[in-house]
Amino acid sequence: MQHQAFAKPGQFYKGNLHTHCTASDGALDAGEVCRRYAEAGYDFLCMSDHFVGLYNYPVTDTTGLRTNRFTTILGAEVHSGRMANGEIWHIVAAGLPLDFAPSGQEDFQPNDSAETPAELARRCAEAGAFVAVAHPEWNGMTPEDARLIEAADAVEIYNHGCHVESDRGYGIAVWDTLLNEGWRVTACATDDAHFRGPDFFGGWVMVKAEANEPGALLAALKAGEYYATTGPEIHDFRIEDGHAVIECSPAERIIAVGQCAASKYDHGTGITRTELPLTGRFERSGWVRAAVQDTAGKRAWSNPIWFD
Repeated sequence: MQHQAFAKPGQFYKGNLHTHCTASDGALDAGEVCRRYAEAGYDFLCMSDHFVGLYNYPVTDTTGLRTNRFTTILGAEVHSGRMANGEIWHIVAAGLPLDFAPSGQEDFQPNDSAETPAELARRCAEAGAFVAVAHPEWNGMTPEDARLIEAADAVEIYNHGCHVESDRGYGIAVWDTLLNEGWRVTACATDDAHFRGPDFFGGWVMVKAEANEPGALLAALKAGEYYATTGPEIHDFRIEDGHAVIECSPAERIIAVGQCAASKYDHGTGITRTELPLTGRFERSGWVRAAVQDTAGKRAWSNPIWFD
């Protein structure tokens, strides 16, 4: 059983799903942001400006910035309601139409009269967007909060801006809690770049698609046909003869992670392939995912293989 991201035809495209420009609170205009990502070797970018009245509810139009080798996905970071701790919701929606209707959220102060976060996320999904719960650790998000967003396709497992600015860049605990409860949700790594500090080129997705064009990329994202990384490459992930077989760029740690406390690992130097037995606690697990770390501490995460 091979993970669909490695089994399907096509190639991997490198992209960032969460970035801002001067249409909201970013330091650079959209053209310069796209130029920098293309120059850095990215294949695609979603400009996700803050969708609030303060910025006139932007879905930033980057269609004119597409080239033969670099494309863009239209989207936004939408906001509404409040979490249990009083923080406003942040939800990344990649794949919105330019005329996506405002939510009634005027600024970053929680507004209980605006559209609820669950309603807003659902409306994004119905518009065709890939919906990701943004930076759970930075927000102080609880599992109870996360369960409200039933339309979520993914959780941000890594947000580079939050990592470098506040040491709260991960979302692993929230993601695993949802997986343990049976949610079929994936995980993405992003930048959340504003270009006011070193918040760029730190987390990205590798999406398996037959073409580097928005429709194909969004379909692959919504199908979970991608992996998230801050550096390492995952070349294959499959289950074979009761083992998780993981192939990757040189690593010092490769882990098969399962439900609750299930895990098997391989530690060493320059590991590029391992076979980890899915025994013990894995016999009670409904899924397995791969985690890779290299000698520089950079990490990569596959999406799960569900055993059913």
